[in-house]
Formats: sequence, C-alpha cells, structure tokens
Amino acid sequence: MTEPEDNPKKTRNMNEYVKAESMIQLAIIMPAACVIGWFLGSLMDRWLHTDWIYVLGIAVGAVAGFIQIYRVAAGYMRKSG
Repeated sequence: MTEPEDNPKKTRNMNEYVKAESMIQLAIIMPAACVIGWFLGSLMDRWLHTDWIYVLGIAVGAVAGFIQIYRVAAGYMRKSG
C-alpha cells in the first residue's frame, strides 16, 4: 500500500480538503460565536433579573468571532504565502 506522501495526487487532494475545511470553519465561526454569546447573556439575564445583557453577549460573541476569523485567515495566508 502506498502512503499519501508517496503519491503527489493524493497529497494534493488532501490539501484541497484541508483548504475546504478551513473555509467551512470560517463560515461557521461567526454565527456560532453570536449564538453562544446570546445564550450566555440570556443565562446571565435570568440570573441577574435583567433584560439587556443578552445584547452585550451577542456583541462579545461577534467580537470573539471576528478575532477567530482573523486568526484562521492569517494562518491560512501565512501557509499559502
């Protein structure tokens, strides 16, 4: 049996799958971060008996999502550059 390193075509195909996974990751990060922020904010709203912290949670989640997108994109550019 040949290893993927021995076959350039298999290595190229695997690299394309890794790139596709990175793009999917970028598409999922932002909504997931916002939903997690909203969920944690709504839990804090219930705990503190308020009704505005969920908005702050969404904003913090969005910022965290942007930071993670930047990190992934910068790593991808570093690898391909």
